Amino acid sequence: MLETIVEPVEHLRYQGPIMGVATLVILWVLYKLSSRGLSRYLSSREYKADNVQQFLFIWRYIWLGLGAIFGIISFSGSLATLGISAAFLGMVLGWSLQAPVTGIAAWLMIILKQPFKIGDRVIIAGIIGDVVDITLTHVLLNQVGGTIGGEEKSGRGVLIPNATLFQQIIYNYTLDGGPETEEVASSYILDEVPVRLTYGSDFDEAEKILIAAARQVTGDIIKDSKQEPFIRAELFESGILMRLRYQTLGKERQRISSDIVRVVIREFGRSSKVDFCYPHMDIYYTPRQG
Repeated sequence: MLETIVEPVEHLRYQGPIMGVATLVILWVLYKLSSRGLSRYLSSREYKADNVQQFLFIWRYIWLGLGAIFGIISFSGSLATLGISAAFLGMVLGWSLQAPVTGIAAWLMIILKQPFKIGDRVIIAGIIGDVVDITLTHVLLNQVGGTIGGEEKSGRGVLIPNATLFQQIIYNYTLDGGPETEEVASSYILDEVPVRLTYGSDFDEAEKILIAAARQVTGDIIKDSKQEPFIRAELFESGILMRLRYQTLGKERQRISSDIVRVVIREFGRSSKVDFCYPHMDIYYTPRQG
């Protein structure tokens, strides 16, 4: 009878150390495998090498912390204690490190999905800017506009926390469908120059002048994009609104539209068949009879 009592006690004496060693070995193997795969994958899609190194540095210390905590817990020898402690630890860490973890997760999303890259012009949280840098915690934009109207670089830097990217709609001026879609990468966006004409203007003449102006300024873009400029027109209370639409470079949008306007004004001035519509009043005098 004494032997049957001693045998389970001897078994329980080594249960904790065995569980502790087994837990540490499993964590070590998982860490080495995951680190090797992450390092290889991130290095192939990196924006900056030091970002990958910083992430792997944080990754190493996360695993060291997990190994220390789970090793101590598992040495108790109780599977129930191990499970409850792991759940409680995960809840506490998730709550206290929510913003940093979300920021790093957003950085991973940028690396893996590549919604934008350095050099792209984007709109994030209503702010237009060119992406200058992507770090583990922030995206740095060279703001476009902000201090002026239109879309010219202001030279003002804007830091956007990565943690907010999951809650924002991101607009990218450069369409890149990626290998999973049938979309073809394009550096061009559709832009327009609206021109208001009087009812007495020659529509065909105005259309010819507008199309020629767009072709003159955007000839290289037309050749590359294979898309010709076109006209959309509509009536309004004082005349005809003609919209000249054409492909343009996102970063050169303001300059190209200004060059087109310059050509249009010059050519309209040379033509007697078209007139700009502008607010004015005509008074006609009719002599009274008798």
